[in-house]
Amino acid sequence: MAYSSTGFSTIAASKAGNSPAMYAYTTTDALADVNTAGYFNALSGQLSVGDLIYGVTSTGTTAVAALYYVLSNAAGVVDVNNGTVLANTDSD
Repeated sequence: MAYSSTGFSTIAASKAGNSPAMYAYTTTDALADVNTAGYFNALSGQLSVGDLIYGVTSTGTTAVAALYYVLSNAAGVVDVNNGTVLANTDSD
């Protein structure tokens, strides 16, 4: 699938421009789709290297939460890391 702006929102942005911004993104796309270079190209004018994206993606019917960061943003091509999956353990 492809990036959809309806699932993207700003959590925090640096007014001075010196610290990374943080965003949230929810999609039914799989983790492997979201972490593919070019997925966030529509945001190349907004995202900077080091910005964080808290993402909730889908694997079938199971939601997967992960933290991504922008590795590069050059010539309109945005690449994020593979995503650090947040544990979904609930032992109670």
